[in-house]
Amino acid sequence: MVEAEAPPVLSVIVPVKDEEAGIAPFMRRIAPILDRVAGSAWEVLFVDDGSTDATLAAILAAHADDARVRAISLSRNFGKEAALSAGLDHVRGDAVIPIDVDMQDPPEVIAEMVVRWREGHEVVYGVRRDRRSDSLPKRLTADLYYRAHNWLSADKIPEHAGDFRLLDRRVVEVIRRMPERNRFMKGLFAWSGFRQSGVEYERAERTVGTTKFNYWKLWRLAIDGITSGSTVPLRVWSYLGASVALLALLYAGVVVLRTLLFGRDMPGYPSLMVAVLFLGGVQLISLGVLGEYIGRILVEVKGRPIYVVRETIGFEEGQG
Repeated sequence: MVEAEAPPVLSVIVPVKDEEAGIAPFMRRIAPILDRVAGSAWEVLFVDDGSTDATLAAILAAHADDARVRAISLSRNFGKEAALSAGLDHVRGDAVIPIDVDMQDPPEVIAEMVVRWREGHEVVYGVRRDRRSDSLPKRLTADLYYRAHNWLSADKIPEHAGDFRLLDRRVVEVIRRMPERNRFMKGLFAWSGFRQSGVEYERAERTVGTTKFNYWKLWRLAIDGITSGSTVPLRVWSYLGASVALLALLYAGVVVLRTLLFGRDMPGYPSLMVAVLFLGGVQLISLGVLGEYIGRILVEVKGRPIYVVRETIGFEEGQG
């Protein structure tokens, strides 16, 4: 008899920073779910992104209880995008699921994601059914961002979908081969293509720990997302410059015509100042946009690693 093929390994990536209180509750909730959908063939890979509390000790305790819990500890805080990249570089599963430790994205949705994956979808992303758990300003800015990104970029990202998703191993390998240092993971997931499907869910309130994202970090992430996925902001200033030049030429024609007809120029000190200040503002904004792209070029040219691993937990010698 031919032996049955071993079941696929399901890997869960969990980026954490200062989440010591959340490790044990997370494992208590997710382990039975993974047992149901993958039997014993699963792993949970924590990526400790420079925690300053006892997060690593909590992960060590979880590893002592279950050897399928592994971890990578980074040498400092590199950011969530880098932590996700580190996780993708070290997981072993045929299907990979990034998820946050706060359990606002319910682990129970993993079962439906695995069903979609087994039906042939290589990417199954979670979509929030609504954003009632967010404040009004956050709901409005999130909706504005998704619309702006998809209008500017050729790589459309599903609206109200985060990093919580299932990725087939083929998708993981494509992303691992991408060399860029400035990483916007949702954009990379969208760029990779493959058959994609969405699963709706209700996002819960955070009950353990505190969020590490403030509005400034979200703003920076939004800028990274737009500049990494589109060159439209650069083109805008070419079009705007051409439009302003055309309007200036037309206005000069009006001035010359009125001077010829009435023998005097129009009084225009206020309008002149408005024009000068407007054009100065446009030039400064355009320089800022250029600076954003040039700064990213500098980071890419340096060629520094996306992250640095300080230590690992649950890896055999020479592995990872």
